[in-house]
Amino acid sequence: MIGKVTHFYPKVGVATIVLDVHLEHGNRIHTHGHSEDFHQTVTSMEMEHVPSTEADPGQDIGGRVGQRVHVGDVVYREI
Repeated sequence: MIGKVTHFYPKVGVATIVLDVHLEHGNRIHTHGHSEDFHQTVTSMEMEHVPSTEADPGQDIGGRVGQRVHVGDVVYREI
């Protein structure tokens, strides 16, 4: 598990996630929730509205997601 969704902005398809571990641009992630279960590659990531290629534990990031997500959905890193 790398973190949990804390907010979703449906008009722009962006989710905010609080990270528990390091995450980098290009990592594969798996988002799982009550009605969500999908895989994608991290293609965009921002912190404080500034594009970033990596983020560390404890940081809040925003990133585009391929589907609708909900607060509390769990995000995993695929190996």
